[in-house]
Amino acid sequence: MLNNHTVDALRGLRLTAMAEAYLRQMQDPTLQGLSFEERFGLLVDHEVTSRYNQRLGKLIREAKFKVQATPEEVDHRPARGLDSALIRHLTSGQWIAAHHNLVVTGPTGGGKTYLSCALGTAACRLGFSVRYYRVSRLFQDITLSKADGSYSRLAAKLAKTDLLILDDWGLASISTSDGRELLDILDDRTSLKSTCIASQLPVGFWCKNICTHQIWTGF
Repeated sequence: MLNNHTVDALRGLRLTAMAEAYLRQMQDPTLQGLSFEERFGLLVDHEVTSRYNQRLGKLIREAKFKVQATPEEVDHRPARGLDSALIRHLTSGQWIAAHHNLVVTGPTGGGKTYLSCALGTAACRLGFSVRYYRVSRLFQDITLSKADGSYSRLAAKLAKTDLLILDDWGLASISTSDGRELLDILDDRTSLKSTCIASQLPVGFWCKNICTHQIWTGF
């Protein structure tokens, strides 16, 4: 009865993972020889891990990555020309904490989208909020949000997102109105949040002053 009361109390406190771990401890005779401090530590660790995994899962779902990518699976073959030290630095998230921006350039099929999503996944693991967009889809969402009156909420959400990934930059011409909206979005993020832009166009053709790092992903 006491065990049931403890489990119910833990669940009432929304310590569900700890409650389940406690039940497993009661059923596992190999754990009975551990001290109170050791068993309690295992319970706390289980709750912390569970909450981290739930938070990570939510961040990844909300990021809406185009591909499932992880930094561990990024191809570092010398022929690709990637700077491994720079990649390690970017996966540390320091540039996001410092509100720097990133440009990933290279030819079609060079792995720009995968690398961008892998860095986004690394950011999610560190607790940063991320949103992936193809530029054309971003303009569609802006148009739709203006039509249904939700644009202010969309703009506010984009402004608060720690890392905004804009893929396929420059594939199509941008209208004056779309350019104005994009400028407003980027202006709201300047020195406050980080933006990653993936493009086939060499950086010299556009926005020379918004970049902190550059990566070439070609073969």
